[in-house]
Amino acid sequence: MYWEPERECMDRDELRQLQLEQLQATLSRVYMNVPFYRKKFDELGIDPDELRSLEDIRKLPFTTKNDLRDNYPYGLFAVPLREVVRIHASSGTTGMSTVVGYTKNDIKTWSNLVARVLTAAGVTKDDVVQIAFGYSLFTGGFGLHYGAERIGASVIPISSGNTDRQIRIMQDFKTTALICTPSYASLIADTIQEMGININSLSLKYGLFGAEPWSEKMRQEIQEKLRIIATDNYGLSEVMGPGVAGECLERNGLHINEDHFYVELVDPETLEPVPPGEVGELVITTLTKEAFPVIRFRTRDLTRFIPEQCPCGRKTVRMQRVMGRTDDMLIIRGVNVFPSQIENVLMSVEGTEPHYQIVVDRKGALDEVTVMVEVSEAIFFDEMKRQTGLVETIKKRLSSELNISVNVKLVEKKTIERTEGKAKRVIDNRKL
Repeated sequence: MYWEPERECMDRDELRQLQLEQLQATLSRVYMNVPFYRKKFDELGIDPDELRSLEDIRKLPFTTKNDLRDNYPYGLFAVPLREVVRIHASSGTTGMSTVVGYTKNDIKTWSNLVARVLTAAGVTKDDVVQIAFGYSLFTGGFGLHYGAERIGASVIPISSGNTDRQIRIMQDFKTTALICTPSYASLIADTIQEMGININSLSLKYGLFGAEPWSEKMRQEIQEKLRIIATDNYGLSEVMGPGVAGECLERNGLHINEDHFYVELVDPETLEPVPPGEVGELVITTLTKEAFPVIRFRTRDLTRFIPEQCPCGRKTVRMQRVMGRTDDMLIIRGVNVFPSQIENVLMSVEGTEPHYQIVVDRKGALDEVTVMVEVSEAIFFDEMKRQTGLVETIKKRLSSELNISVNVKLVEKKTIERTEGKAKRVIDNRKL
């Protein structure tokens, strides 16, 4: 199913020409209306009117989250505030918030792009969509809400939290599609089991999850527990929110809406393009945003492109599910370690639960990693010999995957704090 087939299945040459025209128009607009970009371009001797090919984008400066914070709140807006009909912002947990704005046309575009993602994942006007993202300055809840309404689905704006109530609403309102973070979906699945509810009594068919990295193993477990088709979707507040990319029912890579975003993959150290097929940091340039266009925004998200055309018929490039972030990456004794690598190993070991936490300490001059792993009650209360065997199995597999040794500690179910939003996977106690 397609929402906008003429765009989603556009010929690649035609698409690149459209991207070039949109990029040229965007650069002219930000040069005229955003002092930050005008200063950057002038310092580098860049004349936006001289951009002749998409490859010329490499001459342009990157935009970082710090640039957005330094221009708080409205310094990067490209239109007067009177034309801005919506303002969102990041949580600001790692510093000052980043503020983004939308014109009336931006909201329409946003709704359409989310409608594409929902349609690709199987959602139609006949579905009842329960949105368990927070309705706040965070873009997730409102973005998916407007997209679901755009396709004509019935929307339950329940927001996040109160898991028991979420499940009662699912039962009473006949929810068919659940939208939230994958870690919260996992918590909902566990709670349904604990409440003794027969999963077949629910009407759930689809789960659209995003806002945090998750593994294929975690997808399989959620699908089995909730008896749904689970798809990944991607977006970020600084660029637009949800709707940048999403999986179709093939579930093999997220289709990027390239008629609205120009994407690159760069080496996070050298900032040079990575070879085709290799993992790099995703960089996004908006092509149609009016209120808040961004040029070469460094997302910090690590992924790779899948160049082959998808069997679904869409011709847009796909990106692999985000494997981690450059700023979530841990450097342990000189080795780069991502939480997603640890999750992949844990999900492959029978007896472990999909809840874990990575604790990093510095003992003397050496870093020490302890992976806290929840296990089933049968294992936790079993004989010490079996527990020791499981710990050794996990340690060996992690050592093979990470190329460093780590400590493993088994903990009882529900020992690790649950969250209704993004899971807190890492506690880094080092004073770096």
